[in-house]
Amino acid sequence: MERKAGMASPVERFVCPGKGNGLRATARIRRGQLVTSAEPLGCCVSNKRSREVCHHCFTRQETLLRCSQCKMARYCNTACQKQAWSGHKRECKCLRSLLPRRPTDSVRLAARLIFALLSPPKSTSSELFTLEEHESHLNSMSEQKKQGLAQLASMLELYVQQEASDLAQEMTSALPPSCQDPLSLIAKVTCNCFTISDGELQEVGVGLYPSLSLLNHDCRPNCVMVFEGTRLQLRAVQDIGPKEELTISYIETLSLTEERQRQLEEQYHFVCRCQRCDSKEEEGLMLSGEEEKWRQLKEALPRLEGLKTESNWQVLLESCSSLLSAAGGDVPDENLYRLRVTDMALDAAVHQGQWEEALRYGMKTLPAYRLYYPDPHPVHGVQLMRVGKLQHYMEHIEDALDTFKEAFIIMKITHGEDHPLTTDLKIKMEECRQEIDTQLSHR
Repeated sequence: MERKAGMASPVERFVCPGKGNGLRATARIRRGQLVTSAEPLGCCVSNKRSREVCHHCFTRQETLLRCSQCKMARYCNTACQKQAWSGHKRECKCLRSLLPRRPTDSVRLAARLIFALLSPPKSTSSELFTLEEHESHLNSMSEQKKQGLAQLASMLELYVQQEASDLAQEMTSALPPSCQDPLSLIAKVTCNCFTISDGELQEVGVGLYPSLSLLNHDCRPNCVMVFEGTRLQLRAVQDIGPKEELTISYIETLSLTEERQRQLEEQYHFVCRCQRCDSKEEEGLMLSGEEEKWRQLKEALPRLEGLKTESNWQVLLESCSSLLSAAGGDVPDENLYRLRVTDMALDAAVHQGQWEEALRYGMKTLPAYRLYYPDPHPVHGVQLMRVGKLQHYMEHIEDALDTFKEAFIIMKITHGEDHPLTTDLKIKMEECRQEIDTQLSHR
């Protein structure tokens, strides 16, 4: 994976009091502006998606060509396979040696980073932050977490040693000290990598984008990240003044303060003290309704997540439906746990082809999304687009056009006018307008 020349201004690295390194604006940045975009230093398709996503361009395809040697890498066509070969060549040997076992995503990504650093790009890269400088956070980890990482580190050693016996020597001469130690490298990867998602915001892979690892977290951030293939785009969702810090959210923001803080501490080793965490102003709404009833929804979530992971859509739909009926009017649509169950019911109904039911669930989620995403957010835009497509399919054309328009207002800020998903949305709006015109002319 080649490194593209780093990042043009309007951003610079700075030391942020109490947070360590950060990124800030060097000039005024307008809401909706593309702040910067970057290709990863290393990336790989997630194991759970490895059969349905091209390992070069990260596009979903029904049928993919399989690498005849490692039997794992898959590609759209021979063009993608040829372009991927320089990055896949060393990995291919490693994958073959482990068959039928597969390395975990973080081990595969760490190995790709080693190979990327051993064959640096011809052009000089102007990354603002090197892999050497990335934090491993090993000192602040529990013993249990360290042991888990140590197992991954030994898997990484076993995995890369197959590539060449002299790799160890090569690594010592070419790699910075903290990247030579497998445990330190694995720890850096797990704390700093980004999940690469597709247009529908479903995970397709993981990647390390060194300069963007500088971005600090906020539970109501002023920037969001979207992907086009493996290219990460950082876009502003608020106006940002010169010298103001740029922030993203490391986690799903639609959750309770306590849940967010626990996840951030476990995964990223810091306690969040952002304005949203301090004010807790949404908590009352998120936990509205009769506690006894919403607790049942909360307690059912792990089981429902399990059904979703297994793609057991029919049972998931039945479970969600009966849970929501039992909660009845005692738990309003704004309740966080009701919203999560309704979202899963929407997913399950779409997979079951039960469009009318899917639309009913989708409509129920929208007022809560409007409430909990005060700034433009990709998750909100994509949800509106899903509901609009269901309305269109059910021939509620005028409703669909209104929903698509609302999605467009958000997505031209979060994704930009040129993103494939925004283009798809514009086509859908045009289809609705033409259908409305046709209906009018036939009256």
